[in-house]
Amino acid sequence: MTFDRIAILGAGAWGTALANALTRAGRAVTLWARVRASAEAIARTRQSPRLPGIALEPQVTVTPDIAEAIAADAMLLAVPAQALRAVATGFGPQLRRPLPVVACAKGIERGTHRFMTEVIAQAVPLATPAILSGPSFATDVARGLPTAVTLATSDEAVATALAAALGSPTFRPYHSLDVRGVEIGGAAKNVLAIAAGIAAGRRLGPSAVAALTTRGFAELFRFGRALGARPETLTGLSGLGDLVLTCSTAQSRNFSLGITLGEGRAPDLAPDGPKLAEGAYTAAALVEMANAHGVEMPIATAVAAVLDRRLSVDEAIDSLLTRPLRAEA
Repeated sequence: MTFDRIAILGAGAWGTALANALTRAGRAVTLWARVRASAEAIARTRQSPRLPGIALEPQVTVTPDIAEAIAADAMLLAVPAQALRAVATGFGPQLRRPLPVVACAKGIERGTHRFMTEVIAQAVPLATPAILSGPSFATDVARGLPTAVTLATSDEAVATALAAALGSPTFRPYHSLDVRGVEIGGAAKNVLAIAAGIAAGRRLGPSAVAALTTRGFAELFRFGRALGARPETLTGLSGLGDLVLTCSTAQSRNFSLGITLGEGRAPDLAPDGPKLAEGAYTAAALVEMANAHGVEMPIATAVAAVLDRRLSVDEAIDSLLTRPLRAEA
């Protein structure tokens, strides 16, 4: 089982970063951009406008032709979570052979409450759905700084071989069979990072940010266990590891969105904007799923209420600070 040719669908920051990382790993990489003019500009300048200052490796082929992309041995979907179904549906009927299709977005589809691998399974019948997630900023990966992530799929042979194909000394995918656990960690941490950012933007102090991050992880863990995730996944790279990174720096788009809200400024929530924060679109779906499974997630609920303008930032903070005291466990 070999994966020498990799297609990356989505030429934004994360797609560009992955293209560089996998080229350095020795793979032949095709980077697909939906708009022909965008593909031509990236091919000419060797730079994505979503990742300025980072040069695309010269070996990467850039194309707007989906037929050229699906000729690969494996496909990585580096598009926003809410756009993943449209992209997968676009190429799914053209696929003529089984191959791994890896979601690189961290979110839950609004309306359907589907995780990304479930969307892939519906839209691409011949796919072996997989998920790539973990503590990783696009700029770090693109520059070749050391990064460790988790790659999960239900087929152990595929997971092992694909992780080996994508990996390099500075980009290390650890393989897993716990697909749901990896997806839950990535989706929930984005919402919780918004809460940490709100605390930072409101100048509540580092102690408050640490408390929100810790209690947020307790929510993530409860939700994950209710949906069958393994504890070691939730405490690993794609769970606790990603949460710690996302809640600690304004380099995180979700944390940065929270800072904007905490400072009382109007955020840019355009779904195709350069500063897309996936948590803004996952929050409502996460809370709805938690309620359906009887899982208490007060921090995520407060974030969703702020985003939906049902609560002000101060009202949301008060709702958390006035909750009854209880045992930590």
